[in-house]
Amino acid sequence: MENNLQVQRRPEWLRKKSGIPTNTNVDTILKELELSTICREARCPNQAECYSLGTATFLILGSKCTRNCKFCSVTKMAPEPPDPSEPSRVATAVEWLGLKYAVITSPARDDLEDGGAQYFAETIHCLKSRLPDIKIEVLIPDFNGNTNSLARVLDAEPDVLGHNIETIDELYPSVRPCADYKRSLRLLESAQRMKPQVVTKSGIMVGLGETNEQVVQTLKDLHSAGVSILTIGQYLKPAVGLHPVKRYVSPEEFEFLRSEALHIGFRAVASGPYARSSYRAHDMYKTAKEEIPSNE
Repeated sequence: MENNLQVQRRPEWLRKKSGIPTNTNVDTILKELELSTICREARCPNQAECYSLGTATFLILGSKCTRNCKFCSVTKMAPEPPDPSEPSRVATAVEWLGLKYAVITSPARDDLEDGGAQYFAETIHCLKSRLPDIKIEVLIPDFNGNTNSLARVLDAEPDVLGHNIETIDELYPSVRPCADYKRSLRLLESAQRMKPQVVTKSGIMVGLGETNEQVVQTLKDLHSAGVSILTIGQYLKPAVGLHPVKRYVSPEEFEFLRSEALHIGFRAVASGPYARSSYRAHDMYKTAKEEIPSNE
């Protein structure tokens, strides 16, 4: 039986209308270029808002994932081989949309030797070749800890490298059974060591069964790994059969976590029920850059 919280009405601060947009410029371009977005595949509650504003987070390397995370609605099955034309099509979409800041992510591709790093790098190169002034944020999987794959992405020089920790260490067996908390921290730490000029970013969901004390410890771990930008959002079960929502976190608690994160030393923090890793990403990047001392 579903947790009782699943059938109760959401509290007032979670009454946002989040219908699937149609007939927007974004939707038209995505269909014409046969591109996917994480907004749609993961059923993001901000999808309608972002599409209406003319932006989206592009999902490269297909829309099927090789892992079985219990919080995510992206299809879990064997993916198709990568499409060599996809990087160019993403660059075309960004150009047609007139974006100044592009966010690129992918499902986990454990079927590929490099986890898909080559396609991240090629997408970055295509974007920079077509649009020299573009700012690029990539949200990468953990590449199974392969630092050569990480280096391949970093060598393409994205402006922001994101990798979401998603939840506390103690919940990984039930929420992220194919991932590893310490491996994700090592990935972020390695990124800062390899390319300190690239801003690193991570995100965590709350409402999965963690305590605020455990969240604060996770924030400390992320800051120690060199993360500059942080998002904290409410977990909202996107499909039947996934991990239940254990509780709805109040706006006051989100403000507490934001204050704690800033006190710990993060340069930019979004903490709220609908905060997501790519939501208003350009604003977060600009805030983080403003906080970096001029001698760094």
